[in-house]
Amino acid sequence: MSDLFAADPSETDRARPLADQLRPRSLDEVIGQSHLLGPDGTLRRMIASGRLGSLILWGPPGTGKTTVARLLADQIGYTFEQISAVFSGVADLKKVFEKARFERLSGHRTLLFVDEIHRFNRAQQDGFLPVMEDGTVVLVGATTENPSFELNAALLSRSQVLRFESLDLDDLEKLVQRAEALTGNALPLDAEARQTLLTLADGDGRALLGLVEEVLASAKAGETLDAAGLLTVVQRRAPIYDKAQDGHYNLISALHKTIRGSDPDAALYYFARMLVAGEDPLFLARRLIRMASEDIGEADPQALPMAIAARDAYQMLGSPEGELALAQVVVHLALAPKSNAVYTAFKAAMSVARETGSPMPPKVILNAPTKLMKGSGYGDGYIYDHDTPEAFSGQEYFPEKIGRQKFYEPVERGFERDLKKRLDYFERLRAAKAEKDE
Repeated sequence: MSDLFAADPSETDRARPLADQLRPRSLDEVIGQSHLLGPDGTLRRMIASGRLGSLILWGPPGTGKTTVARLLADQIGYTFEQISAVFSGVADLKKVFEKARFERLSGHRTLLFVDEIHRFNRAQQDGFLPVMEDGTVVLVGATTENPSFELNAALLSRSQVLRFESLDLDDLEKLVQRAEALTGNALPLDAEARQTLLTLADGDGRALLGLVEEVLASAKAGETLDAAGLLTVVQRRAPIYDKAQDGHYNLISALHKTIRGSDPDAALYYFARMLVAGEDPLFLARRLIRMASEDIGEADPQALPMAIAARDAYQMLGSPEGELALAQVVVHLALAPKSNAVYTAFKAAMSVARETGSPMPPKVILNAPTKLMKGSGYGDGYIYDHDTPEAFSGQEYFPEKIGRQKFYEPVERGFERDLKKRLDYFERLRAAKAEKDE
């Protein structure tokens, strides 16, 4: 890709924020998003075909969604209209649609860019459908949230979703170099501080330019800041994380899968990421309890009580001491032998229970508190297991209607190896009893 920004600012321009001064003037100047804007990128192919359909641009802040939408309109000669779902309502949409209809009568097509489109409610989103279908507008919506959860299925079916990626460190370095060239000032940072600055931006180009402005405005003449000095000048950005939205689910999924995958280092990293972002430690404690049952089960029977104990420890100690107990459980669960045999068995048992109705258990295992029930055969022939040599009677406990079922299949890991031996032993005793009864 070529450089992101090309600018020869006047003195008036210098009063504008860097992000505005360095806004790309063509798609060739955009840094990053090569999967969309490279020679074989999705948007390049659309432009080459001469046809642009409605789009949903999904990605983190500061990755160029608004800029690309504006440049697309310029590239294909469409009238560009922009609204924000944060500040606009139905009346604003009607005005834009009417203007687009008028433009269409004049032979001009309209690209309507809707920022934060997920902020519109379901009824407002439905309002776009008629003007998309009749060609009044080409809709380009931008969102930081997962469209699968936030946008109507009807709207998604009429649009192509394009994923914008966070800018990587190389992209951010190019951006800094363009800012230095524009201002005529090299950032007064040593190599480590410069790397720290890029990391602080967290993939957000707009945020990086804001940090650059802070450094240039705050640094003293002739000084070179190290990483520690940099952090006294700029504010550390809060991680991109919404406890009710996509970032939350992405990280908890990563934590769960790294524990399941027996990687304690990665599990601790995602656990720490969520804590740093402000996640409720008790939410994490509840999820760890779930993982102890779902992914470890009887392979390590101490995993569940340990997870519960860590939750109790956190409730007693609070932060930050209680978080160490949770971290201990993260490591324990990651290194524990894994088995989902109980989880799988429970699901299978639930399925059979739902599908087979309400068959009567065998009368032999039912109590007979009344003469009528006793006379009907309740409890007749029941064998008290403790009275047998092996404390195992081998009686049939499933309803006759459904017959014997096999749900629990222990694995050859951890404590379940011993449980498998016990099950095999009981199966042999049951088979011997059945042969004797014949």
